[in-house]
Amino acid sequence: MGITLSDYKNPASNIGIQMSPEEARQQPGLGDRFPDLTVQTSHGEVVLPDAYAGEWFVLFSHPGDFTPVCTTEFVAFQQRSDEFDELGVNLIGLSVDRVHSHIKWIEWIEDELGEYIEFPIIADEGGQVATRLGMLHPEMGTSTVRSVYVVDPDGVIRLELQYPMEIGRNIDEILRSIRALQTSDEFDVAVPADWPDNANFGDRVLFEPPGDVATAEERLARADEEDYECLDWWFCLTDRD
Repeated sequence: MGITLSDYKNPASNIGIQMSPEEARQQPGLGDRFPDLTVQTSHGEVVLPDAYAGEWFVLFSHPGDFTPVCTTEFVAFQQRSDEFDELGVNLIGLSVDRVHSHIKWIEWIEDELGEYIEFPIIADEGGQVATRLGMLHPEMGTSTVRSVYVVDPDGVIRLELQYPMEIGRNIDEILRSIRALQTSDEFDVAVPADWPDNANFGDRVLFEPPGDVATAEERLARADEEDYECLDWWFCLTDRD
């Protein structure tokens, strides 16, 4: 029923799922299509990524049910679910626990913390899904690390994050990253560090550097006309509107 405190301190003591070099090579990365997976969840069977075709989704793994850090994360995701909804993003969790454990944990969270977890949780008892997605650290045994996959409406992986077992995720950063990805897609721009609160440039965004001399010269020439700022031909800022 989840992992113990000793697992955090000595995760290598667990017996892990061994992964062949071939399996490791198959793990998806940025820009890859999310693999076709049929999973059992607390909401029944779900086929990924087809279940969210045309929509964004965030799949995040947790080391185990009935563990303190994971519980705080699930409550945090649920409490921010309206913000994910506004961005058109679905949430789905995963751990190697069974569906029965997920259901009981959901009940405990509602009874003790007053939050009902509305999004599905994948039951990956055998660890096949976590192995396929690279969520098992070689020294963490069968418990998944805190992985995050952000997948776009075309089923393409756009962002991967991994946190160690003892550190809870930053929900603000996940939301910020999704907003940044959606802004980049909509306006064909890049975003600076700490966007939209960059200390020097606020919420302005960046043009990708031009790929040839003619485009570089044209960008500088049109800066005033099109009301954007160029510090140099490769560093041009604009508002999103």
